[in-house]
Parts: sequence; C-alpha cells; structure tokens
Amino acid sequence: MARFSDDIQPPSILIFDWHGTLVDTHDAMFSAMEEMLPQLEDLGLVERLLPEDKCRTADDARLVRYIRIFRRLHPRILAERRVSRTDIFNAIFGDDKDAKLIAHKAYNACYRKYFGRVKPFQPGAYDYLTALKEMGIRLAVSTNRNREFLDQELKTVDEGRWQDLFDVTVCADDVTEYKPDPEVILRALEKAGLPADQRAWYVGDSYVDMLTAHKAGVAGVFYNGACWEAGRIDSWFSHRDAPVAILDSFEDLVDLLALLERRFPDSFSCSPAEVRPRPFPPPERPAPRIEPDWHPAVVRLIRPSVVLFDWHATLVDTLDAMYHAVDDMLPDFHKLELMDRMVAPEDSKTPEDVKLVAYVREFARLHPKVKADRKISRTDIFEVLFGEDHDAKQIAHRVFNHHYRKHYGTVKAFEPKVRDVLEGLRRLDIQVGVITNRDREFFEHELAAVEDTGWTELFEVDVCGDDTPLRKPHPDQLLLAVQKLDYPPDPSVWYVGDSTTDVIAAKRAGMTSVFFNGAQWDQPWLNKIFPGTHKHPDKPDVVVNDFSEFWALMLACEIGPP
Repeated sequence: MARFSDDIQPPSILIFDWHGTLVDTHDAMFSAMEEMLPQLEDLGLVERLLPEDKCRTADDARLVRYIRIFRRLHPRILAERRVSRTDIFNAIFGDDKDAKLIAHKAYNACYRKYFGRVKPFQPGAYDYLTALKEMGIRLAVSTNRNREFLDQELKTVDEGRWQDLFDVTVCADDVTEYKPDPEVILRALEKAGLPADQRAWYVGDSYVDMLTAHKAGVAGVFYNGACWEAGRIDSWFSHRDAPVAILDSFEDLVDLLALLERRFPDSFSCSPAEVRPRPFPPPERPAPRIEPDWHPAVVRLIRPSVVLFDWHATLVDTLDAMYHAVDDMLPDFHKLELMDRMVAPEDSKTPEDVKLVAYVREFARLHPKVKADRKISRTDIFEVLFGEDHDAKQIAHRVFNHHYRKHYGTVKAFEPKVRDVLEGLRRLDIQVGVITNRDREFFEHELAAVEDTGWTELFEVDVCGDDTPLRKPHPDQLLLAVQKLDYPPDPSVWYVGDSTTDVIAAKRAGMTSVFFNGAQWDQPWLNKIFPGTHKHPDKPDVVVNDFSEFWALMLACEIGPP
C-alpha cells in the first residue's frame, strides 16, 4: 500500500538508484557475491566483521554470524533476492569505511565476469521513465556501481533504449565514498545545477538509499520493489530518516505525481494524466523460502534429563582450521592407498555424494563448491567417501589429525549466547555433555581456549573420537557418555548436532536427535540428506535453526503441552 507524507513537494528532479530500483541485475550480483565472500579471509576482512552486539538489527547480526562462519550469503537472502551488495557490506562492516572499500574492490573484480545480465526491474519501466521526462522532470542515476558497469548496462537494458533517458549519471568511481555517504547524490545535483532540497527526490529500494538521501538533505522515496511488509519497512527508520513516500510500483509513482499536480498546479510542463502509460503490473513478490517441517512448534518431545552436544559447527566454529587440514590431507590419500577404497556410485546416498567422491578421486581435493559452502564436516566427508569401510575411515581420521595439528587453536562460539544456553540447562538440573569426533588433544585445548575463559566447567561429561574404538555415526561415544553419567540411553537423552552422522548416532543409540541446522539447509535439501528410506532410515526428531529456537523448544518441554 503506497504511503506518503503530507508535506511532500513536487519534484524538480528524480534521482534513481540503479540495481533493485530501475533494473534487475540480481543474477550477476549474487554470482559475484558468492565468488567474493570466500575471499574474506585472504582479504583480512574476517576479523573486521562487525561484532554481533553492534549490529543495527537482529537480521544483520544473523547475517554477520552466517558470513563469518560460512563465508557466503544466508540461504534466505539468496532465495528472496531482496538486498544489494551495498546493504550487505554496510550490515557486516558498519562504519569501517576501509573494510568496505576493500570489499567493494574485490566485489568489482568478481562482477566483471558476470555483469551484462540486466533487465528492467518492473514491466513498463521505460514507458514510465519516458512519461516522467515528458512531464518536465529531470532524471538522473546515482549508484554504487562503477562507471564501466553502469555504462555497459545502460547500453544493454531494453536493447539500449534507456541511453538518452538520463540527464546525469554518477557512479561510485566518480566520487570518493560509497553510499551511505551523500556525495553520489550531491554530485548529481551539482551536475544538474540544482539545490539539495526537498524538491530533489532520491528513489531507492533500501535503507541505505534512504539514509543517503537524508544525509544529502533531499527527499527519500522508498521503492518497495522487493515487496517488503509494511511493518518490516517501518522498523528500519526513525522519524528523522524516514522516507517521505513509500511506493510499491512505478504506477504508484505516477499516481503520487498526479495527486501533487492537483495540490500544486503548474508543477509539471505536461499533466501526468496526459502522458501516463497504460498500467503495468507491479513487481512480483519473491517466492518464500521453504522452511523445515520438523519444526519445534509442531513436534512433541519428552523433557530431557541429559543434553549432549556435538562440538564443531554446533557449539563452536573451527571451520577455518578444519578445511585447511582437509586441504592438506587429501593428497596423502594416494600413498595411503585410500583412493581405491572409496564407495562405488551405486552405494552413495545422493547424486551430490557421487560427484564429491568422483572429484576427490580425480583431483585429490574438495570441489570448490564444497569448500565455498563450508557446510560439511570432515566426519561427513569421510562417511561420503568411505561408507561402511571403517578401517579406511580410521586411517583418514589419523591423517587428518596429523595435519590438524598445524592449524587448530582458533575456536569461537558458534553463536554469542551459547554459554548462556549451557548455563541455563544446568540451572534446570539437566546434565550437559559433549560428544565429538575430535581427538582429545585438540578438544581439550579448544575447550580451554573458547571465549578466552574456556567452558571446562559447563560439562559433566565429554567423549572424544579417540575414547572409543569406533567414532560417530556409530553410537559408541554416546553410549559411553551416558554410561559415565550412570543414565540409561533413552529418548530423555537429547543429542544436538549439525550433521547426518550426528543424527544416525543418536538414533542408533536410542536417543532423541535434535538436528542443529546452523548451515540453514532448506527443506528440499533436508529431505535429500534424510530420505527416510530402507537404506537410509534415520531422520531427526526435530530441527532447530539456531540456539534461540533450541531454547524455546526446551522451555516448551519444561512447561509441557497446553
């Protein structure tokens, strides 16, 4: 529903953002982002990510956490395709201008491979822009896009029909700062010979655009082409930086101009009613991401007396060290004669597993996409590669440990509130433990190092990979843990882990399996990795996406069903 302020002034110039407002370059933009984000470590930007408690919104904090851990965009962002790289960089780096400059430069290097995939964001965009010009309104573009990209996209979009529409264009490399610095708007007004006042409208699709307009002293008009809900938009703005209008389409824009003509006669050289094109439909709402259906709000679980957690990628993030060690380890498979012991294609669970095995066998390294995703543990990798060949997996674990000694030591809490959750469980008189395939020499070092203070006092029991003859997915480690606690292996023991091996181990031990979906797999992928077939029957009892969902699930069990 279009909304506008009562004191809005008719425009002398409309300055447009480019991507997400006038044109859709999502395919190229997200391809470049997915190539650029895995470079954050090499760029020295991981440590410059904004602390989660400094983020502007809870969504921004989750984005920072996801990028810090997985070096890619959250699947919801990829599914909805509503935000720009500028929004992302401002969310994850805050006011660190140097970090954002490095990120933008790296992004541009990637974008050169993909740009040119451009189309009007909304049907009829050219017709509406032509009508605006006929009304006597000057048109401009101010964008964080570099000049080389904007000029090429102007030549490409709508078969080049847009090239003469704009009086002024200002790009990121025409000024010294990226948005939300106001220089891109002020430079456009300077070129147009117009003042920075409320008769200059900046039309953009993001919070950053509206903040830029506010800093420039012009009227911010929010173009809601991404179909955000009204309440969500309102939550972004204070009274000080709120847009003067929120429009869902270019049809709304012409409606607003027609209303202003009635309130301010002679504002336009030609009446909006005379030149407006036939109505075109607004942009379509993005398809919703399909969420897991093993949801805490649906399932009914027995209250736990014992909660056992996986370590890596559940309680803590040690992905950097793990993937470095895997990189070093795989070439050793030749001399260890492990290549010929990998599973046959017909024994793999999924087509993706078949591809992973084939790639490792041929190149002795992980496929770049697997490394970019950062969503699979070494235990899962060994399960995919060797299946039921336990001896091969034991050899692989030993050679991994040899290489892991060169990299381990850096360990971070997976989420900021993990310690609070662990302490909360203990206050509920629930026994808490850790089950990990990590060898004890590594686990004890990491346990003492996490959050600088260590978490040693938080667990009644811990079982490591070298404490039992067989590691997960075999249930031996889980069974040893409850034996140490003098507690039976039954559904009142929850095992919380992020991998298929964790789920299999829990089900084989007769315990409740809580799948920690920190990697944010969607429902179709969960159905693939937990098919529930005769050959692969094990499925989690419940899926939680983060520790806030886990804690809500715990409290629901505490209170009991209504």
